[in-house]
Amino acid sequence: CEGYGLSEASPVVALNPPVGRRVTGSVGLPLPGLKVRIIDEAGRDLPAGETGELLVSGPSVMKGYAGQPRETARILEGGWLHTGDLARRDDEGYLFIVGRIKEMLISRGMNIYPREIEEVLEAHPLIKEAAVIGLPDAARGEVPFAFVVPKEGMGITEADLRHACAARLARYKIPRGFRILSGLPRNPAGKVLKQVLRDQAGVIPQAEKGRGGPAGQTPRPGR
Repeated sequence: CEGYGLSEASPVVALNPPVGRRVTGSVGLPLPGLKVRIIDEAGRDLPAGETGELLVSGPSVMKGYAGQPRETARILEGGWLHTGDLARRDDEGYLFIVGRIKEMLISRGMNIYPREIEEVLEAHPLIKEAAVIGLPDAARGEVPFAFVVPKEGMGITEADLRHACAARLARYKIPRGFRILSGLPRNPAGKVLKQVLRDQAGVIPQAEKGRGGPAGQTPRPGR
């Protein structure tokens, strides 16, 4: 069953029901005893279908980070766990995880969610997996850039990738460039190391992106 969780919520928040209706692509319904909210940048609750930050409250939420009172106060602001994850829910309450706030790109004032682009690329029959990061752009602020791993023995060109994206994405969401790799860098838990990909693309972050805000990024000197 698809589900969603994080260590700060010990560690499962939602799950597609083992018995009952499952919604493909969702992470299911909140577990009994847990409450969730989806809010905008001003902290206002959003209706079904709109994307915002996922907040969680309930008995499984942590009391705090050991020895880190300031970080605890920030994450548990208002008595709700601010997950840093972008989500939406349908009219029946099923949750869909869209991405991470820190990974969201803002291009000419338009929000771009890397996971949406990754899903389009990974739907291609020749692609095994993909990862999308943001690169700085003088005119747009940020633009998406994609790393793609083809399936074994398969060849694919940048033109193929661009065509696949153009068929399913708005023009401003199409990656500015593509890089084909034999595999994506991952940590021991299997999470893609996007900072390593940023290093490979010649970009280092100057300021961490906060909830709903853009990150300052700059090309590495000499590249």
